[in-house]
Amino acid sequence: MIGISDKNAPLLEPLKKTYDIEGQKITFESGKIGLLIDGAVTISDENDNILFVTAGFKQEGLNEKADFFPLVVDFQEKYYATGKIGGNKFQKREGRPTDDATLSARLIDRPIRPMFPKGIVNDTQIIATVLSASGERELGFWGINGASLSLTMAGTPFEGPVAGCKISLTEEGEYIFNPTIEQEDKAILNLLTAGTEDALTMVEAGAKEVSDEIMLEALAKSHKIIKKLIEAQKDYLKDYEEKYGIPELKVVYNLPDLSIYSEIKEFLTESKLETLYDKGKKEFQNEFNNLNEITKEFLLSAGYDFENNPENEKSLDENSIGEFVQKRVKEVMRKNILENDRRLDGRKLDEVRQVTGEVSLLPRTHGSALFRRGLTQALSVTTLGGPDDTQILDGMMPETEKIYMHHYNFPPYSVGEVRMLRGTGRREIGHGALAERALVPVLPSLEEFPYTIRVVSEIMTCNGSSSMASICGSTMSLMNAGVPIKSPVAGVAMGMIYDEESGNYKILSDIQAQEDFLGDMDFKVGRTKKGITAMQLDVKIKGLSLEVFRDAFKQSETAISYILEEMLKVQPNVAPNLSPYAPLILKVQIPVEKISAVIGRGGENVQKMEKDFDVRISIADDGLTTITANSQENGDIVVAKIKEMIWEPEVGYKGTGIVSKIIDGVGAIVDFKGKTGMIHISKLSFKRVAKVEEILNIGDSVEFEILEIDTAKGKIGLKRILSEAEQKELEELKKQKEAELLKKSEEEKSKEKK
Repeated sequence: MIGISDKNAPLLEPLKKTYDIEGQKITFESGKIGLLIDGAVTISDENDNILFVTAGFKQEGLNEKADFFPLVVDFQEKYYATGKIGGNKFQKREGRPTDDATLSARLIDRPIRPMFPKGIVNDTQIIATVLSASGERELGFWGINGASLSLTMAGTPFEGPVAGCKISLTEEGEYIFNPTIEQEDKAILNLLTAGTEDALTMVEAGAKEVSDEIMLEALAKSHKIIKKLIEAQKDYLKDYEEKYGIPELKVVYNLPDLSIYSEIKEFLTESKLETLYDKGKKEFQNEFNNLNEITKEFLLSAGYDFENNPENEKSLDENSIGEFVQKRVKEVMRKNILENDRRLDGRKLDEVRQVTGEVSLLPRTHGSALFRRGLTQALSVTTLGGPDDTQILDGMMPETEKIYMHHYNFPPYSVGEVRMLRGTGRREIGHGALAERALVPVLPSLEEFPYTIRVVSEIMTCNGSSSMASICGSTMSLMNAGVPIKSPVAGVAMGMIYDEESGNYKILSDIQAQEDFLGDMDFKVGRTKKGITAMQLDVKIKGLSLEVFRDAFKQSETAISYILEEMLKVQPNVAPNLSPYAPLILKVQIPVEKISAVIGRGGENVQKMEKDFDVRISIADDGLTTITANSQENGDIVVAKIKEMIWEPEVGYKGTGIVSKIIDGVGAIVDFKGKTGMIHISKLSFKRVAKVEEILNIGDSVEFEILEIDTAKGKIGLKRILSEAEQKELEELKKQKEAELLKKSEEEKSKEKK
């Protein structure tokens, strides 16, 4: 902020304005906090959400030879924002960014970065910090608006404004701006976009197999809201400039001296560049390096040197040679596509590389598939687990669980490189999230398939479109594992070459690495035969019209139809059985009032069963109990034991129990089906019993019948069921007694007659 000091800072009057966007009050405020950074703004709503976004622009101590734009974006989730202490037992502060925070940082970076002029080398930093949050909404897209505002306030050469918008589409056809997480979960389409007044520049979407027309309609709706947000930004920036002023900054560029490009262009004729066509990835790079060498020799012969001497007009930076060659290659490649429909590898514009695959490659895993599209390979591995394997998301937002996880790994060997492995990067997190979003709509419910699912996509070889290969490989892997998905999903990356002067464009199906690098669009879409499940778009130009989206959708549908057809040749149907190495999950419903009895004192019952039978037991609040076992036998035993614990005895029930205690002169205590009863000494036999041990001893198995149940006292009275021998003896005694009674009766009758 211009002229800020200790003297005037306390007296500074903040600029605060509120705008009505789709019925919601959104407020921008500056001049209150973050006074020393180049640009700062808070964005808030009526639901206690506050996001603070700053932009810093370094003007001194730059790496002026940098060949990239050093923009860094961070999204900070603060526990205090939602009233949580957070952390773990030993560390009560924020740690490394959560995956959600990383994805939010990427969302801000992607539409902002292309809006800076080429060659800029000023270090630029955007930090978005959540200061207060209701926990009901995600705030990532607010960061795009905050970055646009703060970068403009700072006076950077940002070619904005750019706005971000998030909408959900309900089953009833209603659009909701800035939806809650609950509304997103119920929606058939969730769409996050960014754009300028003229066009959309970034798209992130997750959907439940929606049609192209629904997606196009949602994109149009989203762009209308973006225009409203940009109008709000313009209005606020106008007042900001009048109140505080906007500084003039020193902007530094590292651009090649194009004055000699005409010579290089004349030297690198289209016929010389023919060596780049119909080559493999490594051969292409070798030929490209060779073009660098012959261009260097040409420049040396023309009197140039590479000592980078500013006093010599013909002294060049050797690193600029590659930039000149790349510019020429890009120019010729784009011309051949626009004018001749000719791609680097000779394919037609709508042609997909050959698709092949294999399944069940890894015998000990629960499901595996290798998907190949040309040189690109994705090895996707499915692992099944029980309820205890769910991922607990314990960040700033309220704690939730994930039952499906998709992880994407991009090791250096996949592109033939040698470099250190340094953990999961932002790109890997982003690609994993995209594949996860594409597959979630077709996964079975917990009622249909009570497993936690983790899929890992290992990119074994990459020549473009690896994130889409991971969608395809994971579909095959899930089917191979026996997961009853609703529909197979495939993904494809579409590219575009656009001529800004004429407006002419050509869309490319299944772009490879060089086309992604030299083109203007990376448009990824995952879809079933029925409709779209996920979409991601990034462009290197100022934006895309809806006409381009419509053509890209149509061409992607044809590409995915072919890919799905080839996938289903390898894995036609969901496997009928799970892997023998997958855990077995059994369920039993426990009455809520019986939960404590099953758990036992301090969890002793559950812990004993888990230890004795190598199982994991999970009891939900509603009593639904899940047993994850390594064998059917152990699972059945545990189910039987739990059923015993919740069993309610009835008078007349006959069963078998074990004598656990003898009470002298009183009776025997018997354990059965998780219950305890007593056989009184008088109920042990039809004969008189002097000592219980004459009939039963501790550890004996005894058959019994329930005679009475005293619920109030918690007592169960039993009688011992006689053995067959005892029954026969009793019958004989009865007959003998009846005979004696009959004889006595006859004798008495005889005496009466006399």
